[in-house]
Amino acid sequence: MTVIAILKDLIAVPSVVGTPNAAIVETIRAILNAAGARVRVLPGPEGDRFNLFATIGPAMVPGYVLSGHMDVVPATEPEWTSDPFQMRADGDCFYGRGTSDMKGFIAAALAALPAITAAPLARPIHFAFTYDEEAGCQGAPHLLPHLPSACAPPMGVIVGEPSGLRAIRAHKGKAAARLTIRGRAGHSSRPDQGLNAIHAMTDALTAAVVQAERLTHGPMDSVFEPPYSSLQVGTLQGGRAVNIIPDHCTAEFEARAIAGVNPSTLLEPVRQAAERLEAQGFAVDWTETSSYPALSLPARSPLARLLEELTGQEPLAAVSYGTEAGLYQTAGMDAIICGPGDISRAHRPNEHIRLDELHACQSMIEALAARCRL
Repeated sequence: MTVIAILKDLIAVPSVVGTPNAAIVETIRAILNAAGARVRVLPGPEGDRFNLFATIGPAMVPGYVLSGHMDVVPATEPEWTSDPFQMRADGDCFYGRGTSDMKGFIAAALAALPAITAAPLARPIHFAFTYDEEAGCQGAPHLLPHLPSACAPPMGVIVGEPSGLRAIRAHKGKAAARLTIRGRAGHSSRPDQGLNAIHAMTDALTAAVVQAERLTHGPMDSVFEPPYSSLQVGTLQGGRAVNIIPDHCTAEFEARAIAGVNPSTLLEPVRQAAERLEAQGFAVDWTETSSYPALSLPARSPLARLLEELTGQEPLAAVSYGTEAGLYQTAGMDAIICGPGDISRAHRPNEHIRLDELHACQSMIEALAARCRL
């Protein structure tokens, strides 16, 4: 199958984050099985979502992992000019949800299978495809524990997020949390008889603003933009009517951490401010909704040098968005980002990828396989 035919089939499966994904797993599994790959389908704790891990070549020899996520963000924007789950061609551009982020990479990897299997590999090529990356890397942590029994420690992991096929060595980590405060409702004319949850939330909001300002003073890492960790309040909801004392309020907080900083610790001042409200009679629910570590690969690491040779471009030092690459590195594997398409097209209406980008990625993977025969 050509890369375009494979991508068309992948786009036709609306594997939206947070929904069952057996259909997209089966689509990919069938292609890998037909090529002779050894495939494992690994259920997550949700029961209706699955990771997939496959190998071509000698599994217990160190090789390389091609990593991607199978889920996509929703495509509800009214600006779409065609069905986002029916790939549309316009010249050499192909439109559809997930074309760049990141079914284009998966399609290129699968299209390279004939070249990968054309001759025996001395080092294996592995395929690691996960679920619910768009919800804060929910699937990958359930895949990683299976790797020690599935393969030898790999020489490197290539995470195919859209990067213009230029390798990226570092990204920030992230932690997000949801805070719900519950007070006591009542008529607004008698504030003495209620507990105003929105008023109480201001303590946590103030702590977030203070922490955000504090982070601008360091620590610093100049490879990132901005060069410091950050924190923000992303959503705020509460109350029922202007004349009712609000008995509930919910806010979501997000922290982005430079390499070497645990993103969850950045949220601690907010959590502590919220917990102090319990002494005033409020019920407090703090839930960390996602967390993944930063990535930091040295410039002269063998994996960075390999990607420079395969792409013909020096790797970029860093980006500020996050990927699953930091999870692989934390698990003891060198990881790097490199995939077709552009991140600026992701999560937008009329997402697209170009034919030359897909062919370049396929060629890169085929060149990697050729090296694995040496």
